[in-house]
Amino acid sequence: MNFFKRQKRRDCHALLALDNLNHALLDPLSRSEGSKTMTPAKPGRRAFVKWGLASAGVPLVADALGGLAVAKAEPPDAPPDKAGDSGERGGATVSLGSGIQMYYKEDWLGAPWLTGEPALLLHGNLETHEIWFGWVPRMAQQFRLLRPDLPGFGRSTAPRDFEWSLGNFAKLMASFLDALGVASAHIIGAKTGGAIAMQFAATYPQRTRTLVVASGPFSSVAPGNENNSQQVRLGSLASKEEMAYFDKLRDEASPGTRAGVGKMMSNFNLENLLPRISAPTLVITSDRSKLQSVETVLRYQPKIPHSRLLVLTSDAYHVAVANANECVTNVLAFIRETRDQA
Repeated sequence: MNFFKRQKRRDCHALLALDNLNHALLDPLSRSEGSKTMTPAKPGRRAFVKWGLASAGVPLVADALGGLAVAKAEPPDAPPDKAGDSGERGGATVSLGSGIQMYYKEDWLGAPWLTGEPALLLHGNLETHEIWFGWVPRMAQQFRLLRPDLPGFGRSTAPRDFEWSLGNFAKLMASFLDALGVASAHIIGAKTGGAIAMQFAATYPQRTRTLVVASGPFSSVAPGNENNSQQVRLGSLASKEEMAYFDKLRDEASPGTRAGVGKMMSNFNLENLLPRISAPTLVITSDRSKLQSVETVLRYQPKIPHSRLLVLTSDAYHVAVANANECVTNVLAFIRETRDQA
C-alpha cells in the first residue's frame, strides 16, 4: 500500500471517530433506575407534568424522564487548566474585591452567532462548578450557563475575614453578574446553592428571571450534616467512583471554609423571605430522601407566591446530580412555559 492510500485510510478512520463522538455527545440518553444501564430516551415523550401552583399545596410525582448523560472528551495530550488539574479548560477568574477571586466556567453550545439567556448555576456545600456536568450538554444549547466556584470552594478564594452568610453570598452573586455585564438571569441552585438562590431572588427580584431550587434547605441544617455518607446524598444508584469523587471534593475544602459554611447553615431561616420571591419558581425534591422529606418541603414551598413543586421518584437527596436528566427536562419545560405565559 503506497503512502497516499495509507494516509487516506487514516483520514477515514479519524472522520469516523469524530462522527461517533458527535453521536455520543448529541444523542439523548437516559439511565435506567433499576439496572444502571444507559438506553436511548424515547423521542417525543412529554416528560414535564404541569404541577399546580403553590396555593394548591399538593405535590405530584414526576413521570420517568429521558435525558443526556455524557462525559467530556479531551485529546489525550490536552494540558490541564492552569488553575487546577481537573483537565477542564476555558475557565476565567473575576475579581470581586476584598480579596475574593471568583473562578467560573461559561458554556454556550448554541449557534455561534447567537447568545442564549444567562443562567446562573450555584453548587452546594463542599462542591465546585463541576457538579453541573449533567446539565451542560442540553442546557447550554439554549442558555448561556455561568457556573462559578463559590468563594472558598474549588478555585475561588475567600479572605480570612470573609462573611459567611446567605446575604453576603447573594450580594457577591450580584457583583459577579455585574462583572459579566449581566442584568438578570435564570437562577438555579442545588443544596446550599439553592438557599443562596432563594436569598438572591428575594433580595434582587428584578434580576431574577426564574428560580429553580433543587434540594435546597429552607432553614437551619443540623451541624455535621456534611458528614453524611455520599450514598445518602447521591442515592442507591451512585457508583463507587462517583461517591469517591464527592468525598474528594469534601476533603479538599479548607478547615476555614468548612467551619464558615457549617456555622452559616446551622443558623438561618428563609421563611420570612419566601413571600418576597416574585419570580416563577420551581422547587425540586425527591420522595425518598433521608435528608429532606416532602413534608418538610411542603411547610415552606407554598410560601413562595408563584412556585411549583416537583417530586422525583428517587432515594437521592442531591437530585441535581443523581437525577440530572429529569431535572434538566423539567427545568427546560418550566422556563418554556413561563415564557409562554408572559
